[in-house]
Amino acid sequence: MKFEFKPFDELTLNELYDILQLRSEIFVVEQNCVYNDLDGLDKVAVHQLLRKEGEIIAYSRLLKPGTRFSEHSIGRVVVKHSERGIGLGKEMIEEAKRYIVNEWGATKIKISAQSYLRRFYENTGFKIVAEMYLEDGIPHYGMMYNVKRLEIQAK
Repeated sequence: MKFEFKPFDELTLNELYDILQLRSEIFVVEQNCVYNDLDGLDKVAVHQLLRKEGEIIAYSRLLKPGTRFSEHSIGRVVVKHSERGIGLGKEMIEEAKRYIVNEWGATKIKISAQSYLRRFYENTGFKIVAEMYLEDGIPHYGMMYNVKRLEIQAK
């Protein structure tokens, strides 16, 4: 399995449908949260996909500065329920960070992390930069990853 990175205009209709279905399955149904997933940012994002036997099982979207935050960002991070617990989430975040640093030259990456995932993101190098706040009725933390010099030099 290998992560793919695609800008919006390179997604097929089937890929877009599968992405939206997975996000809805997790963020709306599983988390019982009514919110506007179609926020206009998908069109300017690079979409990170992981497939297993043709099915998208993990996903995130990567954004450049000035879209969601003033820094580069990672959002809409999901792993299909049946694929959790085997390290895909961590692998996905590491690959997303690598892409953002190598392709876009990022020095900082910001996320809005659901509070129950705080430790997960801390274990991938993110640090809290904003106290807990509600986003779509769910507690979140603003978190930042500061790119290390070695990562930039590895480019």
